[in-house]
Amino acid sequence: MSLREVTSELDGNLNRLAEKLRSNLRISILTGAGISAASGIPTFRGQEGLWKKYRPEDLATLDAFDTNPVLVWKWYAWRRERIVTSQPNRGHHVLATWSERINSFCLITQNVDGLHERAGTHGVIRFHGSIWELQCRNKCPESPDSWWDDTVPFRSIPPTCPYCHGLARPGVTWFGESIDHEILRQSLSATDCDIFFAIGTSAIVNPAANLIRQAKQNGAFTIEINVDATPASDLVDLAFHGPAATILEQIEQRLTRCP
Repeated sequence: MSLREVTSELDGNLNRLAEKLRSNLRISILTGAGISAASGIPTFRGQEGLWKKYRPEDLATLDAFDTNPVLVWKWYAWRRERIVTSQPNRGHHVLATWSERINSFCLITQNVDGLHERAGTHGVIRFHGSIWELQCRNKCPESPDSWWDDTVPFRSIPPTCPYCHGLARPGVTWFGESIDHEILRQSLSATDCDIFFAIGTSAIVNPAANLIRQAKQNGAFTIEINVDATPASDLVDLAFHGPAATILEQIEQRLTRCP
């Protein structure tokens, strides 16, 4: 296929999608690390992904934390410092606009960076928690399930629980841990929609990866936006391979263009 043919096909698919989005439909979106890449937040599985440099079992498991909480917290503190100096990118802002414009809109994010909320997106479901929340490692009876702490940098590492003075841990879901039951229920409910996007996610890690398959089974029109092809690319109705912020901007331009 020639470059002109590829460009024409892309333009046609973008126009087709924009027409669908102009209708009063139920839209659900799943985002992963790729949506934050344009904000300078490292992804996990790309060519320069964090898991190319670190092993998940060394930094993102409860065993790793119990073995070396200082090492784990230094890594999370570094990520918090990267995030606090970053800004939501155009992709975040497009989705925030959709959350205001579309009556039935749901955004599920695997990201813990909080950039969707900073962009103004309404009703975000935090599938893996938030890097800005802490939890008591001992689950002491005095502490809540989690609490907000946006201190950067921490006065000491590892931070401690203000209620029992034991270790505090990041308020995120690690490998080997279960997704919060209510969060999972809300996310599965969101797959009962008309249009389902998977944006900037590798479609590898379950149960999040299964959401797009569930939406497809529920009859949704499914779209993937990702830099690279994923296991979901052959499943979806439309696959756009490129930077999430760029493609979302192209869709938004068509939505706001005069008919």
